[in-house]
Amino acid sequence: MSGPLSRSRNKLPDPNVRCAIVDAASQSVHDRGVRGLNIAAVLERAQLSTRAFYRHFDSKDQLVEAVFLEMARDETQRLRTRMVNTASPVEAVAAWIEGRLDLALDDEFRLRQLSPEAQPEAWSPELVSPAYNAILEPLVEQLERGLELGTFKDIVPVTAAKSIDGVVWAGTEPSRAAHRWDRSEVRERALRFCLRGLGVAPETIEQVAGRDGATG
Repeated sequence: MSGPLSRSRNKLPDPNVRCAIVDAASQSVHDRGVRGLNIAAVLERAQLSTRAFYRHFDSKDQLVEAVFLEMARDETQRLRTRMVNTASPVEAVAAWIEGRLDLALDDEFRLRQLSPEAQPEAWSPELVSPAYNAILEPLVEQLERGLELGTFKDIVPVTAAKSIDGVVWAGTEPSRAAHRWDRSEVRERALRFCLRGLGVAPETIEQVAGRDGATG
């Protein structure tokens, strides 16, 4: 018997080798985008064999999922860092939105192309959903906290988080299509829309949406 399954039995997977493959694939995505991901090029970059690849991954799709998860960990950490010093769930949600807008409005498209939301037609939902859910996790936590405190009204946190993320990405498309955008305008529009949908008091919305957004 030959093929990936028989090859994978010859030696146990090595976490360091798996990490090297994912790192090489992530670098390839940085250079060429997700659609340009090529297993042969990844293995050449990592200086590994096809045998080594199939010892750790069953398919290219499985590698793509691992790459998205790796990128999601970095993005989630970036968002948590941005949210950590906020004084309330409203400010934390605003910080998450502002952090995601930084990615969505990335001038060089380099960071933006690494987000699952920027690849809806490239891969199946099953491949990107673990990464997508990881990125939403800090937002869901703050939505749950705000619901418990009575700051947010009549929301389902997971559903609300998906809606907020959708607003962020949809709100940047008209400006991106025209190759111009006013970050302050896009930010304020997204914040006002999302916070109103969460039932935040109007005066609080004015305080949060009216201030200058910090970049992080």
